[in-house]
Amino acid sequence: MSKILDEHVFTSESVSPGHPDKVCDQISDAVLDSCLAKDPKSRVACETLVGHNLVVNAGEITCSGIDSINTEKIARDVVKEIGYDRKELKFWHDSFEYISRIHGQSPDISQGVTEGEGLFDEQGAGDQGMMFGYACNETPELIPTPIALSHRLLMELDKIRKSGKIDYLRPDSKSQVSVKYVGGKPQYITTVLISHQTNDVPLDKIREDLVKIAKDVLEPTGLLRDDTEYYINPTGKFVLGGPYADAGLTGRKIIVDTYGGVGSHGGGAFSGKDPSKVDRSAAYYSRYAAKNIVAAGLAEKCEIQVSYAIGMARPLSINVETYETGKVDNVKIQKILESGQIFDFRPAAILEDLNLLKPSGWSYIDSAKYGHFGRDMFPWEKTDKVEQLKKAL
Repeated sequence: MSKILDEHVFTSESVSPGHPDKVCDQISDAVLDSCLAKDPKSRVACETLVGHNLVVNAGEITCSGIDSINTEKIARDVVKEIGYDRKELKFWHDSFEYISRIHGQSPDISQGVTEGEGLFDEQGAGDQGMMFGYACNETPELIPTPIALSHRLLMELDKIRKSGKIDYLRPDSKSQVSVKYVGGKPQYITTVLISHQTNDVPLDKIREDLVKIAKDVLEPTGLLRDDTEYYINPTGKFVLGGPYADAGLTGRKIIVDTYGGVGSHGGGAFSGKDPSKVDRSAAYYSRYAAKNIVAAGLAEKCEIQVSYAIGMARPLSINVETYETGKVDNVKIQKILESGQIFDFRPAAILEDLNLLKPSGWSYIDSAKYGHFGRDMFPWEKTDKVEQLKKAL
C-alpha cells in the first residue's frame, strides 16, 4: 500500500434522493423491503431503470408472497414520496409508463445459496467477488470527511425543500466537498459545490440562499475559511431535472453509497439485493468490523477486504490494512477476524448477527439515500465489539 501524500486535496460527492440513479435505488430497495416483509427468506435482485416518463423493473425475485406485491404501486409511491408529485416536474408519479420484467431466481444459483442444497451443507455466498469495509476517526460518523460533509449538505437541503421553507427547490440535486489534508489529517475545506434543481428563479437568489445553508451546515466543523470557494448551479440554470432530464439505473452510485472514493471498492452495488448476496451483506459486515476496530482505538484508519466463492460459506481471504496507523500489527487483527471468534464472516452468521432478514427500526430503502454508512440507525454501524477486540488484541 502506498503512503498517503503529505499534502493533498480530496473530493467526494453526494446525490439527493431525487437524483435519477437514487430514484432507482429507492424503488429497488422498496421492492426488497416488501418482499422481506412477506417472506424473510426472499431472494431478490431487483433492478430499476427510469427515463423520460418511464419506470422499468427487471430481475429475479423468489418470494412466497410475490403475488400480493404490487411493484407498480411501490414504484409510484416511492416517486411521489421523493417529491415528483406534480405535472410541472415533467416526470411525476401519476404519469409515467410502468413495465415489469421480473422472474424467479435461477435454480442453479439457489442451490448454492440455500442451506443443504448445494455441494456444501452451509448456506453459501450468493456470488463470488471481493468486498471492502472502511472506517476512520476523522468524523463522528467514522467515515471520511468529504463524503460525510457532502451527505450532510444534501440532508439539510432536502429537509428544507420538504418543509417548504425554500419553496423553489425541486427534488434533484448533487453536492461536492473538497478538503485539504496535511499529514493525513483534514485541515480545511477548499471548495463547496451544489447543483440543485429549482423553479425558474434568479440565479443570484439561489446562490445567496444555498451559500448561507452551506455555511450553516459546515461552520460547526471548523473547516471553513474565508477563502473557501462556493459554486452554486455553475451551468447557470437547473430547472429540468430528475428522470425527465437524465436516465437513471440501480447501482450506479456505488462511490456515493460507500466512502466517497476513499479506500477500495469491489465493484458490487447494494440496492435491490437481498442480503444473501454478499455484495451487500459482506460489505456491511466489513464496515462493521472496520468501524469497531477504529472505535476501539486499534487504528486511526482501517480497511478490510473479504472475498468469496459462490456457494461456499467461508471466505476465501480476509485482508486488513491500517495505513500505518495501527496500534497493533495488521496480521494480528487479521487472525482475529479469520478465527471467527468476534466477527463471523460466513453468510448465515452475517444475516443473524446484523438481523438483515427482519430489519427493525430501519428499512433497506433508508440505506438507498445519503449513503449506506455513517448513520446509527443501521445495525452494521453499532460498536458493540469494542471491548472484545481490546481484550483479544
